[in-house]
Amino acid sequence: QRVNVTVRSGMTMVLAGSAEPCAQLIVSSIGVVSSAEQNRQHSARFFDVLTAKLGLGPERIVIRFYPLEPWQIGKNRTVMTFL
Repeated sequence: QRVNVTVRSGMTMVLAGSAEPCAQLIVSSIGVVSSAEQNRQHSARFFDVLTAKLGLGPERIVIRFYPLEPWQIGKNRTVMTFL
C-alpha cells in the first residue's frame, strides 16, 4: 500500500562511462531512508535482489535514496501528515 514502482526499460543510460546494461533504483520514503545506517541495510538487500533478478554486477547498479516528509506526499485528497 505504501510502495510504488515505476520501471522504464529500453532507455539509454551511461554509468561510469559505459553504456553496457545497468540500472538505477530511486527509493523515496517517509521515515525509512533517513540515515546512513538504514540505507546501508536497504542497499545490501536491494543489491541482492537486483543482481539476482537482472543479472547485473553490483558495479552496474546505482541506488539513490530520498527521505521525504509526510507533508510532501499527497494521497486521498490530503497529505500523509493527516492520514
